[in-house]
Amino acid sequence: MWLADERAVESISIGAGILGCGGGSNPYIGQLRVRQLLKERGPVTVLSAEELSDDARVMCIGGIGAPTVGIEKIRDYQSYNAYNALTGFLGSVPDALISNEIGGGNSIEPMITASLTGLPVVDGDGMGRAFPELQMKTYFIYGVPCYPLCVADEKGNSAIFSHAITPLWLERMARAVTVQMGCTACYALAPMTTQQVRTTAVLGTLTLARDLGEAVRGARSSGTDPIPAILEVCPGKVLFQGKVMDVNRRTAGGFARGSVSIDGLAAFEGERMVLEYQNENLIARRDGEVVCTTPDLITVVDTDRGEPITTELQRYGFRVTVLGFPSPEHWTRPEGLAVVGPRAFGYDLDYDPIRL
Repeated sequence: MWLADERAVESISIGAGILGCGGGSNPYIGQLRVRQLLKERGPVTVLSAEELSDDARVMCIGGIGAPTVGIEKIRDYQSYNAYNALTGFLGSVPDALISNEIGGGNSIEPMITASLTGLPVVDGDGMGRAFPELQMKTYFIYGVPCYPLCVADEKGNSAIFSHAITPLWLERMARAVTVQMGCTACYALAPMTTQQVRTTAVLGTLTLARDLGEAVRGARSSGTDPIPAILEVCPGKVLFQGKVMDVNRRTAGGFARGSVSIDGLAAFEGERMVLEYQNENLIARRDGEVVCTTPDLITVVDTDRGEPITTELQRYGFRVTVLGFPSPEHWTRPEGLAVVGPRAFGYDLDYDPIRL
């Protein structure tokens, strides 16, 4: 057990931005929302899955929508609204909360509801990174029902899906409602058992995000290179370094879609990398050759500061480092690749694991 105070949340927002592969909603905005509650109510308790009682019930809290909208239409307490609507529908309350994904602001979205309810948050999530679609959760891949689910907006509207024939159908229905809510909303999922959390979640990811953030902040304060500090905490590799030259971005169907072109600098002089994304970075091509694909993590950070740069904030002129990290093993099994491998996103590519 540990306590998520203001410093921890600031570090988590940096680390979750790195793990989020460019998505998961803006981490800086997310931590600002949580820090205000922490000032008023004190820190949130974070429990490991092993510290849960065997009969505990754990509710997943998350956000849904396009990151490009989320930086202009800032979330309020939608996750708390979704929690209240769903617990009212179910007639019971959970014993703890857990994140849908460790990416960006979604990593700390459960802390808003936790602060307002006094519930603890479990150290884990349903992705080990961020993915753009609702069905892309380790919970669902490994047997947790995807319903009932409640989607809520900032106006007080909520919609409860009491049944869906597949997680993909739930995504389609919830996405349609989210678009009508303004392309950004939050949701709450019917509670899981402790055993389901222990066997389907990617565990320890809040701690990993916090430690990554601490490493970046430590490098900044000492004036050292943040890139080696990141790779020491979370083993991965530098895929590219350069200057952002072109950004092709659009909001369509409730997603941010597009590509980023980066011209190489230093050891990569004369080369070009193109990243393709749907909320999150999915494919990295170096001079036309694929060097990293989903479900491995592709993340972009500011070369000098180690600050994660989400897809909605990419701009011409940024000096960036592209990092690659191995996927959690949950996704590299056949059942995981069927949902989040390159072919699941329409690419005629087979998954080739990153080699460190």
